Amino acid sequence: MIPDMIYPIDVLCFHLKYISSGDLKPGAEVKITGPVGKEMLMPKDPNATIIMLATGTGIAPFRSFLWKMFFEKHDDYKFNGLAWLFLGVPTSSSLLYKEEKNPENFRLDFAVSREQTNEKGEKMYIQTRMAEYAKELWELLKKDNTFVYMCGLRGMEKGIDDIMVSLAAADGIDWAEYKKQLKKAEQWNVEVY
Repeated sequence: MIPDMIYPIDVLCFHLKYISSGDLKPGAEVKITGPVGKEMLMPKDPNATIIMLATGTGIAPFRSFLWKMFFEKHDDYKFNGLAWLFLGVPTSSSLLYKEEKNPENFRLDFAVSREQTNEKGEKMYIQTRMAEYAKELWELLKKDNTFVYMCGLRGMEKGIDDIMVSLAAADGIDWAEYKKQLKKAEQWNVEVY
């Protein structure tokens, strides 16, 4: 075990507490990779609509988004768009951050699957909650400055696609093809596990 040390690397610091092999010595060269991918990068447009869909730990990248949009002060960036978060959790005791004060251009909708149901008596999952706002979401999604980010359990992806298929079809649009266009334009971003 190596004692706690902080190794500065450019503007980042990596805190090493335990090294499983025990072979790392102070001053040793360490190879670090990343960040990888670009699925969860915010759009640069401060007037964008950002729709975030999260289950459980999938909230993590969106906490960063919200922090940048509403709490950090930047000379060259002030978020003026709409941020809308749909957060799915199993029980209300899993709801974090609900006491935080929300800015006017932030909407938050919870889906608490083991405690809430919709009008049909179905469990309240993210896609169930989204269905309550389906037409509004679809109108937003047709705009060039709307970006959707989905992070969390893989199971929500199919349910969300099911909602979008019927909404797109009502406008004579094939959802699978439209989603490909959105992905290509970096407007539909998915990181599920």
